[in-house]
Amino acid sequence: MNFVEIKNISKSFGDHIIFDDVSLSIDQGQCVGFIGENGVGKSVLFKMIAGLVEVDKGQIYVKDQLVGRNENFPTNIGFFVNQPSFVDIFDGFENLKLLAEIKNSIDDKKIRDTMIAVGLDPDNKTKFKSYSTGMKQKLAIAQAIMEDQDLVLLDEPFNALDTKSNLEIINVINKLKEEDKTIFLTSHQEEYLRKLCNEIYLVNDNKIKRIDNKI
Repeated sequence: MNFVEIKNISKSFGDHIIFDDVSLSIDQGQCVGFIGENGVGKSVLFKMIAGLVEVDKGQIYVKDQLVGRNENFPTNIGFFVNQPSFVDIFDGFENLKLLAEIKNSIDDKKIRDTMIAVGLDPDNKTKFKSYSTGMKQKLAIAQAIMEDQDLVLLDEPFNALDTKSNLEIINVINKLKEEDKTIFLTSHQEEYLRKLCNEIYLVNDNKIKRIDNKI
């Protein structure tokens, strides 16, 4: 089934055209990579799929649910953003627990297991304001995946991470694939996308075009 259906979308910011009549269909359980230069619209695409930015024209459906203007925010999407925002005076576990309590979604064990999976110690009492850039990245990835979402959007998840941390995130993504999750990835480290993804798309010239994925 088409888990994500993008139909003839267009998006501009002022006179700057980002997408022009773009369509894309992605089946459930696919891991899909998006490459392209900075500023071509990869992050904007993810934000539109997550319902954070509205399309100018066209429609986006996730699991047959229309995303966008006057629609309920899709709760089955986990979204990792490159500049995460958490409560500075809370540690990592406290931040995730706060989010979980707002949604009443998961228990402490699930939070702890997710933190361990991305390479964070749930018993570390370091406050978020003192986290390194890499730790902030990991916490944001944990937040994106901890609630067992059907669709996970990871925008540059390997930024600011060392090789060991990258391997931890790759293991997390492979586990999500085994669970038949649908995953969207962007990364400037194209070799990771080619190892992880079933399909790779080039975002360029206001369009999205599938390219060969040759390892």
